[in-house]
Amino acid sequence: MNKINYQKQLDQIISEIPPQKEARPSLFLHSCCAPCSSYVLEYLTKFFKITIFFFNPNITEEREYRKRTGEMKRLIHEAGYEDDVSFVEGEYHPEDFFAMAKGMEDLPERGMRCYHCYRLRMEETARNAALAKADYFTTTLSISPHKNARWINEIGEELALKYGVAHLPSDFKKKGGYLRSIALSEKYHLYRQDYCGCIFSKQARDERHRENTRRNR
Repeated sequence: MNKINYQKQLDQIISEIPPQKEARPSLFLHSCCAPCSSYVLEYLTKFFKITIFFFNPNITEEREYRKRTGEMKRLIHEAGYEDDVSFVEGEYHPEDFFAMAKGMEDLPERGMRCYHCYRLRMEETARNAALAKADYFTTTLSISPHKNARWINEIGEELALKYGVAHLPSDFKKKGGYLRSIALSEKYHLYRQDYCGCIFSKQARDERHRENTRRNR
């Protein structure tokens, strides 16, 4: 299978967007967190009128969820995006994530449980994008070096057919995107979590910490 250059596909779409600000197409953008969104917003607000859709039932602890939601809102305000970016919060029901993950609790991180987690969040994004009559939808997930961009884009294309909204291809880690997100997180003093949000990724993180502690004794 030939490797698909999703960044090249995105570049082609952007090259065809009229330069007039009022002619920008609308983009329904799923946000997993403020740090990942920082670069994506800096990059795409020049070309799209964006609705941030914060939908993350995978975040197990409500306190953690509220903290990440607040950071996303703060980034939009402090970065001066309020004229170009609106914020929509999806419903927060962690039980939906656990129902999705049933039978996959013991699978390793980056496996099929994560695939279905991508799909859970992206499907709700596509559904809401259709209701909002957006021109495109996509997710910030591909900026992470820990996320599978091929899976994300394949899911996006499938959902585009299902909901009738074009999927914007992405591999936001390209062109230095991930490194830029780190720099922007430092600039705006964003909370950078060290696990994706679910109890399974938290357990994997805690095990790594314990292993590092044992090695350093």
